[in-house]
Amino acid sequence: METLIEIIVCLIAGCGAGLGTGFAGMSAAVVITPMLVTFLGLPAYSAIGIALASDVLASGVSAYTYHKNKNIDIKNGIVMMIAVLIFTFIGSFVASFVPNEAMGGTSVFMTTVMGIKFIISPVNTTKEAMNSVSSSRRFISSLISGMIIGFICGFVGAGGGMMMLMILTMILRYELKTAVGTSVFVMTFTALTGAVSHFVIDNKIPDISVLVMCIVFTLIFARIGSVIANKVSSRTLNRATGVILVLLGVIVIGTKLMT
Repeated sequence: METLIEIIVCLIAGCGAGLGTGFAGMSAAVVITPMLVTFLGLPAYSAIGIALASDVLASGVSAYTYHKNKNIDIKNGIVMMIAVLIFTFIGSFVASFVPNEAMGGTSVFMTTVMGIKFIISPVNTTKEAMNSVSSSRRFISSLISGMIIGFICGFVGAGGGMMMLMILTMILRYELKTAVGTSVFVMTFTALTGAVSHFVIDNKIPDISVLVMCIVFTLIFARIGSVIANKVSSRTLNRATGVILVLLGVIVIGTKLMT
């Protein structure tokens, strides 16, 4: 019975996290962390490490899919990635000193608000308009944003993807598909750094069965989500992304209320 519960929890968490990653470049930890803590009783710090590990392949396969469809900006994403990588480790180190009961916080509010935003006010930026932004502005914004995003991702294991999507679409004026593709590209390396940092600092072997199941389920649904996202129109993607984010926000809020 205990094994069945683990499978069900990991399947639901992986489904939500994978679709969120594939459609919106969202960090898998937004869904996985609270579910593992609430339903399986895992320590929050360990749950965040598992969530970040699940994010690695999920973001990687999503980035590959967006790259195949020419919906990724690797050149300008590298600047943000470097800043994010450095500050993810710093955030993860600081998080190791925080009491367990204070951990596990997520960007639920941001996820829900962003979902509503995509439904009510979709991103209509074209690639031509995106390329009109000056390189100097994009460089400075990417550097500063990467520092903030990296620290938050390392500290709570969540928020990076949502913050990155918000910055890429609202500040750097990326069109939605390119924003998501660039976000998952950066999150691949961010999640890898965060996961390694958590496991090394925690100095404990995570629950292997839970780790493997979360990785596999998240990877499968991230692939499904990214393939669909690259085939639909920007208008449809805006609405689908909004609906998914709102639903995930509601699910996570409900999960936290159960604790």
